Parts: sequence; structure tokens; C-alpha cells
Amino acid sequence: MASVKLTKNEQKKQKDQLKQFQRYLPTLQLKKQQLQMVIRRIEAEAAELAQQQKAVVESLQSWVAVFNENREFERPVKLEHLVIVDRVIKYKGNIAGVPIPVFKELTFKDIPYDYNVYPLWVDRGISSLKEIARFDAMITTLEKQIELLGRELRVTSQRVNLFEKVKIPQTKENIRKIQIYLGDQQTSAVVRGKISKRKLVKQANQEIA
Repeated sequence: MASVKLTKNEQKKQKDQLKQFQRYLPTLQLKKQQLQMVIRRIEAEAAELAQQQKAVVESLQSWVAVFNENREFERPVKLEHLVIVDRVIKYKGNIAGVPIPVFKELTFKDIPYDYNVYPLWVDRGISSLKEIARFDAMITTLEKQIELLGRELRVTSQRVNLFEKVKIPQTKENIRKIQIYLGDQQTSAVVRGKISKRKLVKQANQEIA
């Protein structure tokens, strides 16, 4: 730690810094709490979507048979070739000053198919795959939000710790040292003044005598 000047000007400077730190710290603490709450909410939302996605898959009682039948298709006509994502549409959001992506829509390429080539369940299978893909896109977007907000939370937490554990205690200690030094200087000045006064009085008495 750099040595601090033991002067009244430095004392004022340190006191001004302390006021700034103490004024800024609650803002940082509030931001930290806000980020923690938002991250927990988004994590819960992502978990809920994952549960809904799982329910969609589990609700397809015939899915295993469908998947097995799909394996028998020749490669060019496999079911997954009918569900191809065109665009993931997002817009920019902002939470606690952090820019984040927000899911809006998932679009798919319009791929025609021959009903004579595919079995009767093809429409249901395509619809389910699209729904599952939408869940994937939404969950991925939420995970990106968590990543960005988590990064900001780490930075904010570091700043809170810096102010709480370093800056404020250090500044208070600097002020204490300056106050002790200035107090000692003032005491010494008073003592020197009294000694000088006694000397003058003694000298005057000697001159009178």
C-alpha cells in the first residue's frame, strides 16, 4: 500500500473518497442482489421449459415406434430432413444495464414431402420435432442470458468486495493515521508553546531580579 501524506489536505481528500465509496457501495450491493434474483428466476424458467419439453416427448406414446420406423427410411427421406431451422429470431433486451438476447420466434424452412413416401404419423412427428426445437432455442437463449448476467454478477461481486474489504477499511485507516499524526503535532505544538512561555516568564523574572 502506498504511503499516505500526513497532512490536512490529504485528510480532506481521504474523507471525500470515503464518502464516495460509502455512497457507491449500496448501489453496487443493490445491483448484485438484483442480478442474483434475476439469474435465479431465469434458471427456474429454463428448468420449467426443459420440463415442458420432456413432457412433449413423453406424451408421444408412439414415438419409439416412429423413431424405429424412421431408421428404416433411406437417408434422403429421413424425418429429420423435413424439420430444418431457418432462423432464430431474437431481440435485444437489458437487465441491470446488461445487454441480453431475448427469444422471439423460431422459423423453419418450408419443405414439401410426399405422403406416399412417409407414414401417416409424419404430420404429428414434424409438429412435435418443431415444438421440441422451439424449446431448445428458448432454453439456449435463457442459458445465454444466465451466462451474460453471471459474468456481470462476478464483476459486481468483485467490486462489492473491493469496496467492503479493501477501499473503505483502507481509507478509514488512512484517516485514522492522519488524525493521530495531526493530533500528535497539535499536542507537541501546545507543549512547545508552554515550554517557550515558561522560558520567557523565567527570563523576564531573571531580568527583573
